[in-house]
Amino acid sequence: QVQLVESGGGLVQPGGSLRLSCAGSGTILSIYFMGWYRQAPGNKRELVATITSDGRTNYAVSVQGRFTISRDNAKNTVYLQMNSLKPEDTAVYYCNAASLKSGYWGQGTQVTVSS
Repeated sequence: QVQLVESGGGLVQPGGSLRLSCAGSGTILSIYFMGWYRQAPGNKRELVATITSDGRTNYAVSVQGRFTISRDNAKNTVYLQMNSLKPEDTAVYYCNAASLKSGYWGQGTQVTVSS
């Protein structure tokens, strides 16, 4: 059974940093196109960042220059380093693994940016 487990969320002040982790089990994440998404209350789920199996990255305009997605294949984990956080970054953050045949979501981790 494939599982994605996010961790690392929490409460942080504006300007602060957090690192989210997405740990995979039951499959090898290195073969998947990985993404981080977020959903704020009342909003649709939106794409934050993606990383291909060969390490190419892409970011939403709203997070470019502040967020970094990376993967550690040895640990079967994908990360999202979030710096210079803003109140509008507050959301539940979800990890996604996608291939031509399948797709999986984690349960989400709450990020709250507030003073």
